[in-house]
Amino acid sequence: MNFLRIILPLLMFALTPFFALGGGEEVVVIYNTQLPESKTVAEHYAAARSVPQNQIFGFALTTNEIISRADFKDFLQKPLADRLEAAGLWKFSEVATPATNGQPAQTDVRVVQSKIRYAVLCYGVPLKIAPSSIMENYLDNSFIEKFADKATRDKLRGNEAAVDSELAWLPEIKIKVPLTGPLPNPFYLCTNRATMNCTNGLLLVSRLDGPTAEIANGLVDKSIEAENTGLWGRAYFDARGLDATNVYYLGDVWMMAGAEISRQLGFEVEVDTNADLFPASLPMSHIAIYAGWYAFDPCGPFLQSKMEFMPGAFAYHLNSYSADSVRTATQHWCGPLLAKGATCTMGCVYEPYLQFTPNVAFTIQALGNGYTFGEAAWSSQIALSWQTTVIGDPLYQPFKKSAPELHALLARTKSPLLEWSFDRLMCLDLAHGLRESQLLPFLANLPTTAQSAVLCEKLAKFYEASGKPSSAIESWQNALKLNPSPQQKIRLRLTLGKELAAQNRDAEALENYRALIAEAPDYPGRNLIDAKLQSLENKIADVKKP
Repeated sequence: MNFLRIILPLLMFALTPFFALGGGEEVVVIYNTQLPESKTVAEHYAAARSVPQNQIFGFALTTNEIISRADFKDFLQKPLADRLEAAGLWKFSEVATPATNGQPAQTDVRVVQSKIRYAVLCYGVPLKIAPSSIMENYLDNSFIEKFADKATRDKLRGNEAAVDSELAWLPEIKIKVPLTGPLPNPFYLCTNRATMNCTNGLLLVSRLDGPTAEIANGLVDKSIEAENTGLWGRAYFDARGLDATNVYYLGDVWMMAGAEISRQLGFEVEVDTNADLFPASLPMSHIAIYAGWYAFDPCGPFLQSKMEFMPGAFAYHLNSYSADSVRTATQHWCGPLLAKGATCTMGCVYEPYLQFTPNVAFTIQALGNGYTFGEAAWSSQIALSWQTTVIGDPLYQPFKKSAPELHALLARTKSPLLEWSFDRLMCLDLAHGLRESQLLPFLANLPTTAQSAVLCEKLAKFYEASGKPSSAIESWQNALKLNPSPQQKIRLRLTLGKELAAQNRDAEALENYRALIAEAPDYPGRNLIDAKLQSLENKIADVKKP
């Protein structure tokens, strides 16, 4: 078939505007002088992103993850604003606001010039602010009333918060801002990323953090790798199958919308809508995007010692205390996701209430539209001065290069990642309405396919969708010979066994399942495989009976 017809949707996708607003010169890096590893992470990041030396600040802070409100104000919040001003990175001035809608005119001192947009908090900077006995009125009761029922409103009177979220409104530090309850984020669902800056009242804060300093260091390395050669792999969404009558329906809306956006971005997408979380038996290979809910600690596939996160992977689990600590590799979600290879994530340090958690669908959409991770993370949150921490390189742009630009680069350098570029090309065609049968001839005749487990698996799916089961089986068998990843090999074995049995090729199905057990003896779904083996053995024995 005509290659132009296949690549046209890809070229149309590339017309989405991509542009850079700056790099390391727009970042201030913050570390804890009480922890040597914190400075090491700061220096590593500054070197990787070319951050000017006069934009690296150290503060003497507690080495605990939690800091008191008074210490946060005295040792981090106010000193940071002062140093930004002293270094000429910020200029404060009086700004007059005219009277509108019954509100009197007022004059406030705000940031009117800024050379930075981002703040990076390095491993060792406290994570969360402890609740204080000082209580204040809400800044805007209508904001709370719009998004919370009466019972929840009373619970929103806390002044505990994530350090990241409290620093996000630092440009307005010279305005009296009430600290009780969440503040409205005027940049929620923002479609003009250039407006997200300090002169408009927002500092894009994220942290390089995790269970170890080495993991924190790796976040920028993997970000730069993905920017250079692309974010590739598969997307997994673990929804709960809720309907509109359920009070938690909004979470499922975000999950399902995120899945559809990922399809439109050209990813292979797997969605689960069962009430239970992903089972331990699910083979999750080549993870580029993961989003799910609702468990307090990692479970299912996430209990495995190794997971197949791709460089640049975004992973997020919606849970009230997913970032209660990020220094653990086994509890909550943020720390374990990072320890297992994710490049960026978000989480909540205290109870946020569902409507005040990040809109993960918009996070993914913003990243796909060329936003940096910092821009995408903060434009997906409806509130500031609240409970979300943002972990990862804020400058990270997974879609910094257009799809055709990446494809040309990978082809020119003979990169093994070229298989994923072709995979995305096919996914984009399907998302734009073409059918598997229309794409099958191109994929079958593509030289790269014969060398790629990823593309052979895709070809098998195309044959299956086109009503050619024998050809599909042959392609799955070919994929197994092409060095698939461990989790992909398990998926191929599971699929192949099912299809062989459906074609009454029982002896081959039996041999296939035995191979799965030999290749993956610790596979969590071993009991299911044993049952299939027993059933096939009984069936074959019955056939042999006289």
